[in-house]
Amino acid sequence: MTDQSLAQASDIAVWVTMVLLTVAMLAFAAHLAITGSRRDAEARAASEGIPRAGSGGTVDSTLAQVRDGAPGAGDPGSGGSGSGVAVLDRAESSPPPTRRWGVIGLQVTWLATFALMAAVALRGLAVERAPLGNMYEFALVAAMFTLIVFSLWSLRRDRLWLGLFVTLPVLLILGLAKISWYTEASDLMPSLNSIWLWIHVSVATLSVALFTIGAVLALLYLAKDRAQAKGEVTGWLAALPSVPSLERITYGIHIIAFPLWTFTLIAGAIWAEQAWGRYWGWDPKEVWTFVIWVVYAAYLHARATAGWTVRKATWLAVAGFVCIMINYGVVNLFFVGWHSYSGV
Repeated sequence: MTDQSLAQASDIAVWVTMVLLTVAMLAFAAHLAITGSRRDAEARAASEGIPRAGSGGTVDSTLAQVRDGAPGAGDPGSGGSGSGVAVLDRAESSPPPTRRWGVIGLQVTWLATFALMAAVALRGLAVERAPLGNMYEFALVAAMFTLIVFSLWSLRRDRLWLGLFVTLPVLLILGLAKISWYTEASDLMPSLNSIWLWIHVSVATLSVALFTIGAVLALLYLAKDRAQAKGEVTGWLAALPSVPSLERITYGIHIIAFPLWTFTLIAGAIWAEQAWGRYWGWDPKEVWTFVIWVVYAAYLHARATAGWTVRKATWLAVAGFVCIMINYGVVNLFFVGWHSYSGV
């Protein structure tokens, strides 16, 4: 039995989440734009030999010279050519970049996270089972885990620069879920009625959430590394952490996600033996789950191998996420097998 009123409440909560994510995305975009433009200005000032505010008191001492009328500090007759005045103007017009919009984006993201958690809980209550029985529900839970990971991570580290690149794909996933993958609340298929649905699919959704953030970080690293090689780190790229820092974060999140995906593969085999009497049957879903595991294993191996550059290894991480998208966006919809549970 399903409770349609709870299912409708879940649908409304998803729409509320999408509205909140749109607001958060715009706030994070403003944060990136402001931070990037400020760092561009600082880079130009450094290239012109103008000291930054707070760099050992140099600016403060120069401002004191300007106020006191000291020679060489902007006195037109001292040969300083107004450099002190230029420093004064730059210092007064260049306050530290504001974090206001980023903080607003994070606060709204927390609201969106709670709204999506409510949507998942209401869906589960409506169908009286784990809300993991079809592509629509899988997308909701994966999006929820992505927001939870980012929001909790932001409590320990400054990740405001990452907000735009998390809220945007989550918004796209929820849009696809509502437009293309939506399934009415219904009872679970008999073959899915197992405790392994909670174990296997929950870990799979958490893994996908981590891989999603990892793919975003990998692409940001590749973009900034390419721009830095060309000497064109400007705009929003300037607001990102350094290239080595981005690469370390990318590697770190994949180190966490890969064992979870390994468990997903093993748990799926155990469930298959209980449900169908065999651990492995070369079903399309099983094959692609293993392909994903191989690609990410290759990334981690290449990352630790001297013969590979970090940039080439990172492209393997991107390829792994492409395989995830094929697995859930193509195999689920167009391949017939034991795992044909999309519900679409």
